[in-house]
Amino acid sequence: MEKADAVADRIYSLLVEEEDARVCRDIPEEACHEQPRAFFAQLGAQTLTKLGDALTSSRLVLAWMLSAIGSPPILISLLVPLRESLSLLPQLFVAQWIREYPVRKWFWVAGSVGQALALLAMIVALLTLPGATASMVIVLLLGVFSLARGICSVAAKDVLGKTVSKSRRGRLTGLAASAAGLATLVVAAVLWLAPGTGAGDGDIRMFAALLGIASALWLLAAFVYSNVPETPGATEGGGNAIVEAVRSLGILRSDRQFRDFVLARMLLVATAFAIPYIVVLIQRAGNAGAASLAVLLFAEGAAGLLSGPFWGRWADASSHRVMAAAAALSGAVITATLLSFHGLHALIAHPMGGALLLFAAAIAHHGARVGRKTYLVDMATSSNRSQYTAVSNTVLGLFLLCGAGLGILDTYLGTSAVLLLLLFVALAAVLRCRALPAVD
Repeated sequence: MEKADAVADRIYSLLVEEEDARVCRDIPEEACHEQPRAFFAQLGAQTLTKLGDALTSSRLVLAWMLSAIGSPPILISLLVPLRESLSLLPQLFVAQWIREYPVRKWFWVAGSVGQALALLAMIVALLTLPGATASMVIVLLLGVFSLARGICSVAAKDVLGKTVSKSRRGRLTGLAASAAGLATLVVAAVLWLAPGTGAGDGDIRMFAALLGIASALWLLAAFVYSNVPETPGATEGGGNAIVEAVRSLGILRSDRQFRDFVLARMLLVATAFAIPYIVVLIQRAGNAGAASLAVLLFAEGAAGLLSGPFWGRWADASSHRVMAAAAALSGAVITATLLSFHGLHALIAHPMGGALLLFAAAIAHHGARVGRKTYLVDMATSSNRSQYTAVSNTVLGLFLLCGAGLGILDTYLGTSAVLLLLLFVALAAVLRCRALPAVD
């Protein structure tokens, strides 16, 4: 056991790339000795769930799957808002419940198991029910999946803030994104080589296999996360969930720094919303062949693999500048997409051109996620981290519901109009993020 700990310490020192790998900032003193073990347990769990996210992406895989089984367009349009908003909206109430317990990692474990069970139920629906019925059941199960995901989100940030020092947290998130990106490349290569991509029984079995693999990843992640050496934390602030939730919203009025961060995070949704509309224009330009799903997964995986460590290290030094840079990159990709679609059509119509646009858009989205997660954890303290996470996620969940309005805009004015609006939102995010004070 001591030999294993020594090996873990050496690897940890290499990963953090600093002489004083045992530095302990903003974590309990008793957690310092267990920091390498905590780092690797959370790195492993995050890697597994990020790979699972790639295999069940609502923007790519689930939308492709529902289309293959003949789902009504309205159900497909609900996938992204449902997955994102339902994982955020209940968190303000869940946080009050979690706060009553000094050790919170078991909430993450339970949420991970819940996500695995929801995916397994999707497989049953996919293989046994008619297309339209299966689509409705899968969308409902996605809601269950998202609620379980919300529990994990609140618990994860709190446990991370208790077990991993400042200047290490962004690196952990970045390394997990990179490792999951590498694994996604392997999956994309398998899909590329797999025969048959039509909407037939073989296609359904392929999607069932992806859901099954993802379910196993979440179960394994639950086991890995259960080994995080978490020390008991503060339990102040517990009480009636509704009363405490309403009271928690008051920090938006009293805490200016937190309010500015929430506004910046709301504007950063442009990096996520832009991706499916960029994909639509790429497909309309002629890149809608049988291997499109593999190409999209490959681009997403490569983006996480190459950009994760870079964003992570930069976020540990200046997370608000990472957020601004990611928003600026997203704005640049949106601009390039619009210019190429309406002017340099040969660029976006070329398979490599479309892949590069999606690759850059995915890099921007990864940067926004790493930056805002690191900023929130570093800005908060052990006593208010759960509250900060829950309030910001609840507000963002409400804001994400407004994303349904983009579908209306797309219907009447077209996809280019949606991207033009998101371009202005991304530019506003750059200004807002740069104005945030440093917390690193």
